[in-house]
Parts: sequence; structure tokens; C-alpha cells
Amino acid sequence: MVVLPRTYTVARVTPDQRLPLVAQHVHRLGDAARPALRAFAAAAQPGVYRLWWNGAELEALKLPGSALREGMPTRFAVSPFAGQRGRFAKPAPPSAYDGVRLEGVATLLTDPRGETLYESCRAALLAWNGEALVLPPEDAPAVRSVAEAAVLASFTVRHAALLVSSGWPLLLLNAVEGTCGITVEGRAPFPTGVRAQLDAVLRGDG
Repeated sequence: MVVLPRTYTVARVTPDQRLPLVAQHVHRLGDAARPALRAFAAAAQPGVYRLWWNGAELEALKLPGSALREGMPTRFAVSPFAGQRGRFAKPAPPSAYDGVRLEGVATLLTDPRGETLYESCRAALLAWNGEALVLPPEDAPAVRSVAEAAVLASFTVRHAALLVSSGWPLLLLNAVEGTCGITVEGRAPFPTGVRAQLDAVLRGDG
């Protein structure tokens, strides 16, 4: 018996039966998943879903909603993947992320010295340096984010270390919420005009 490997993603089905960032989800799951994703979005109730693809079938589990909340507080923790290098496939639950998640709080994950930010426990991190969008370096250990891929495809983005000590505004990025503002002491809110452009890309494809 051949056991096909399973790939995993989390997606939102909109009230008009779209699946935002579907091209990026297909890239994550595999090109053969495209027809199944389209059919799923056309038939599913609106909401947030965990999706698994085994090369032949799509399995879906509906979630109560997003864990992200606008303006949510933050805390810092060393990334459970700090020993790795570069982006990696999104792990299905249970995973090492479970140990750094706290309901209602965005845990910002750092290097072992607590000096550099990699991602959050549930989303990618994006900064604004006053002139340009900034993502963590490509060799930073973090999930290969669907939303990050969409931003890279649509905007001019710099890669640079996101220092804990910096005052650059931060946003969370994921495929479910698009962007999510967070409360980080010492950092101003993300510029509203720039954020609106990001949301137009992250919520508009389907």
C-alpha cells in the first residue's frame, strides 16, 4: 500500500465563495490540488479551514475562526525552530508552535539571544522602515508563508534583520486575516495607506 505524503495549509473561504491567495495555497499543497481547492471553495460554507492534501484527496476541518485579533498584545519567546535555517513547510498540528502559543496574545519569535525577530507563533512578520516594506532575511527560520509570498510577488520588499530593539512598525501577515495590527511597546502603528495596499492584495485574489 502506497502512503501519499500530506501537505497542509490554513485558508479562508469568503461569503462569495472565493479562496483568497489560491495560487499561493496551490504552490504550498502542490499543483495537482488546484481543481480540488476550486471545488472546495465553491461548495464550502464561508469560514476558516485547515486543509490537508495527500496527492489525491483534499481533507478539510472547519475552525471557529481566526486566532488573530486587531490590536492584540504581544510577548516575546525564543523560536522553537531557532536551530533551523531558512523557510520551511507549514507544519500541521500538533507542532512545536503549540508550546509558544497563548490565547489572545501574539508571541513574537526570536533568535536564541532574544535580539532578532523571525515570525509570530501564527503569522509572518512584516515591518515598515519609513521608506519600504521589510521582511526577515531569507535564511531566517520561519514558515514559508502564503501571505509573505503574495507580498513578495506584488511589492518591492527589502530583507533585513527585524531587531527587537527597533521602533519599526510591525504587522502580522497570514492567509486568513490578510494583515493584523499588533500592540508592541515602543512601536508606532503601521501606516494605514501602506496597509490598505497590502490588504487589497491579500484579500483580493480568489
